[in-house]
Amino acid sequence: MRILSKRQVKELVLYSPQHIARLEKAGSFPTRVQLGPNRVGWVEAEVLDWLNERLAQR
Repeated sequence: MRILSKRQVKELVLYSPQHIARLEKAGSFPTRVQLGPNRVGWVEAEVLDWLNERLAQR
């Protein structure tokens, strides 16, 4: 399992961190994992699954 940083997720999905946070809050994006008091990450497989769903919908 690989954990992606905020920067890596931003580069992968091409959304701003603010938009990613809005999607998370709405339940439309994989939720972050709290790694420490000031560090979060996303499970790479979940983010890639989310991207694949978007590709399948086009």
